[in-house]
Amino acid sequence: MMKRFALAASLVLALAACQDDQLSRGSTRHLVPIPPATMALMSTKGMSKDDPILIRAYKKESELEVWKRGSNGKYALLKTYPICRWSGQLGPKTREGDRQVPEGFYTVTPAQMNPNSAYYLSFDTGYPNAFDRSFGRNGGDIMVHGACSSRGCFAMTDQNIAEIYAIAREALSAGQRGFQFQSYPFRMTAENLAKHRLDPNIGFWKNLKEGSDTFEVTKDELRVAVGRGRYEFNVDPDAASLVAQKQRQDEQEVADLVAKGEKPIKLVYNDGDTHESFREALANVTGVSDSKLGFVSRTEGISSGPRQIALDDSGREKIETPSTALAFASMREVPASQPETRQAETRVAVTQQTAPVAAAAASASQETPIYKKMFSSVTDLFSTSASQPVAETVQIALAPAKAAPAAKAVPQKRAQAPAKVNVAVAN
Repeated sequence: MMKRFALAASLVLALAACQDDQLSRGSTRHLVPIPPATMALMSTKGMSKDDPILIRAYKKESELEVWKRGSNGKYALLKTYPICRWSGQLGPKTREGDRQVPEGFYTVTPAQMNPNSAYYLSFDTGYPNAFDRSFGRNGGDIMVHGACSSRGCFAMTDQNIAEIYAIAREALSAGQRGFQFQSYPFRMTAENLAKHRLDPNIGFWKNLKEGSDTFEVTKDELRVAVGRGRYEFNVDPDAASLVAQKQRQDEQEVADLVAKGEKPIKLVYNDGDTHESFREALANVTGVSDSKLGFVSRTEGISSGPRQIALDDSGREKIETPSTALAFASMREVPASQPETRQAETRVAVTQQTAPVAAAAASASQETPIYKKMFSSVTDLFSTSASQPVAETVQIALAPAKAAPAAKAVPQKRAQAPAKVNVAVAN
């Protein structure tokens, strides 16, 4: 019994991550050459298939970039690939089974290339690295692979992973000991940093930005160390000065955006996202498989993208005041007409009004229950009909009656309608 339990537990753990099941052993798809169009692109950029590579991935934008070192010794962007599926939320991976895609700086060695993946082809990102382990983070088998299903991985489709795998294979075969894999929550722009400035992960993301800035300035593979609970990047003094200058410029741009009214937000994903180029196709998937993309995980989580939540200055979700509450807040007391006449004058904001219309309104008011009379002026605020008049006050016209003893006037509520009601239409 214990053996059966252990076997079942190990099977669950195997299915919890993006790992292979050796179904593809004996296949030669890992030997497919780099497509001719991509080889031609390398040539136009002064690169060869043997040159070292570097990969950068961005979760929010759902894009993965392959960079290659050119003849000048600097890395340049070769090609950008759309990510078909990543899971979880923005933020780092911390434990086994949290469905989070890691964020940080990793190294992929030849031993991490997997030609026998159940997801066509794959390579292990190297999570957890020294930084992750310093925080006690666990889990593993976090891959970049084919298909369109993710449990913490980058799913690239079979076609794209075949090309990426071939580019990496040639660089490693030519002598590169391992290529760097940089994973970010989003592109480290001033706009993204301004919008996410109140996120609990902002300190960690600013540390990642240091690495991003260093690469943008030097166009060289980062020399990464871990110390004092953060990533540290070793650069020469001249490069360090340029990086510091870039950071000051970016910080000023963030401050300018905030001063101009850029609101803090939080993005909440149902379970990760997909690149916009895949969204329409995936939104029409009725089952769990698409004819071109293969198995697709949790399609309901990527049909419409993330929810954008506005935050207040403390980083908490803003609570919007309901429109009905605003309507009642605008109500104020107005003096009633003299009770002796038991009649009120009707004032309607229209250019013309005929006697038959007024008589019909008076007759209808006598048959309307009192609770509807109380709220009739409020509901008028939300009318979208252009032809319906908007009443300033509500009048009840009754037949003359005998004089009654004088009574104190009772104030009544009046809902003030705006001159124009704007109706927001969702795009």
